[in-house]
Amino acid sequence: MRLFLVSSHLLMFLSLLDLSRAQTAMPIETTTPETTIDTTTTETTTDTTTTETTTDTTTPETTTDTTTPETTTDTTTPETTTDTTIPETTTFSTDIASTTAWTAPAIFYPFGSSAGDSEHIEFGSETYKHVAFSTPFTYFGRRYSNIYVNNNGLLTFNQALEETLLYPFPTYGNEDYIATLWTELDDMGIGKYWYQEYTNGSVLDRATQDINQYFPNRGFTASWVFVVTWDYVITQDINVFNLHSEPAITFQAVLISGGGLSFILMNYGNCAAVPFSVEAGYDTINSTDYNVILYEDTGSSIPNLKNTTNVNVPGRWAFLVNNGTENIIGLQINLRSFLDLTQTENIQSVLQLIKQELVRQGVSSQFGLKLRKLEKIWP
Repeated sequence: MRLFLVSSHLLMFLSLLDLSRAQTAMPIETTTPETTIDTTTTETTTDTTTTETTTDTTTPETTTDTTTPETTTDTTTPETTTDTTIPETTTFSTDIASTTAWTAPAIFYPFGSSAGDSEHIEFGSETYKHVAFSTPFTYFGRRYSNIYVNNNGLLTFNQALEETLLYPFPTYGNEDYIATLWTELDDMGIGKYWYQEYTNGSVLDRATQDINQYFPNRGFTASWVFVVTWDYVITQDINVFNLHSEPAITFQAVLISGGGLSFILMNYGNCAAVPFSVEAGYDTINSTDYNVILYEDTGSSIPNLKNTTNVNVPGRWAFLVNNGTENIIGLQINLRSFLDLTQTENIQSVLQLIKQELVRQGVSSQFGLKLRKLEKIWP
């Protein structure tokens, strides 16, 4: 065996040479240590529930839970999350609030353009409309096939009477009158009057019900109805008229017939006071029958008409104007009164008191008292 002596310098050189060769052959490990972007776990995000810094024991990283909206470098859903809800912006409607249109009292029968009425608008002139009936209307024994609807609140049968020159009832004249509210309506401002004839439908059903309520035990069935409505407003502005935002006078006449019986309803709504003479009621040829609801030289009291009635319905008056086979009983009474019995209003008050006393004594209330002008004929 041969022994060689190697110096320490040579040994150091050989060691370095071996180390160099080993490093050349050794691959570079990419797992440890590292700073890398893991495509599945390395991210920076914002968790709305739990925010944390987690250190993986195998791979150093800074991470947070990826379950909520985030700003991230995750290659599967790289995003800056934007709420898709449209931010609420307060807006204001440009619609103009509608104004509730005026409506007539419930006691009124349907009227106006919405009811299909014939219409006439009044701008200060004195007018009338002649209307032919499909079915004659019997008024205290006289049959009429037509009527005149006058602008002044008056209904006549034989001639138009559009001028407002009141004839206090009883007139003892040659005309039949239905004065729903007879006055200078054409001087009020803007006005309209409507009318319509009915021979079938719900209006007849309503008339049947009303008449049987006010005149029971007759078994009445309406077969014909004629409705006239007057509506005047103190204005020259049609918008004011439509809204009734100024004082108005509104009233209605309803003529009803069937089975030989004839009736009249008079309905009163709001009625402004007027400086003219006014009259409400009815009269007949020679005043054999008449009734006065109101008469005065100035219409200061007509606003109260909507509260008056003879059938316990405020604003409504009902009259039987043909009974077919009406039984008339004469009654002679001697009266002593402090009232002036030449005045129509006083006569009506006295007759009402007499009726009340008779009813109190047991007489049926289904009768009427009327003052008739009689001519005594000696045998």
